[in-house]
Amino acid sequence: MHEIDIPQTIIDRGIVRRGTRLVYDALDPARTALLVIDMQNCFLVPDYSVLEVPDSRDIVDNVNALASAVRNGGGLVVWTRHTFRPDWTVWHDHFASGDWRDRMIAESAEGSFGYQIGECMDVNDADLVVRKTRYSALIPGSTEPDVATELRRRGLDTVIVVGTLTNVCCESTARDAMMLDFKTLFIADANATRSDAEHNATLVSMIQVFADVRLPEEVVPMLAERSARLDASTAG
Repeated sequence: MHEIDIPQTIIDRGIVRRGTRLVYDALDPARTALLVIDMQNCFLVPDYSVLEVPDSRDIVDNVNALASAVRNGGGLVVWTRHTFRPDWTVWHDHFASGDWRDRMIAESAEGSFGYQIGECMDVNDADLVVRKTRYSALIPGSTEPDVATELRRRGLDTVIVVGTLTNVCCESTARDAMMLDFKTLFIADANATRSDAEHNATLVSMIQVFADVRLPEEVVPMLAERSARLDASTAG
């Protein structure tokens, strides 16, 4: 698990701007989507792929707990499966090369073992599983079916971002979520990447202008509390 280190000066800057450390004091689970980014075998399985992110294995329980809480509250859980399609020419021509590039494409290819969501992940029949071909799950053309369209169609206005890599697909998705006017939460220890430095750099950006940076032990009770209140009102 990453060691979280957000400088107090960054936290204080946010407090000055908005008057509080936290952004959202309540969540409506029925209007919330958990976006689980790329918890696939190519990132999770030890020694299988050049894409492996060892710390991704440490967040499995936290991701599954959040998935259960969102599901129980009537929200939507979305699982993305990333594939490095060779027609993404700018990336493949300039940011990767040789054997590393070839393995990256092969080990995330649709239908491959690496492309599949890890068996350790709690995927439910009610969840939405999508293919993703760009880092953000929310830019046009990145996902099939289109995630942003699905969220709007279902009347969802809040997203919780978890998965891997913190500073790549997760950060890209969270930035776009906020810019598309979704309330956005970024779970500090339900995201993972290859180093604490990269992880914390993303948290610093998120907490200032993009997302409410939280822990699962904060968010799960928020979802459960709202669900319990709704159940009580219905029973009454």
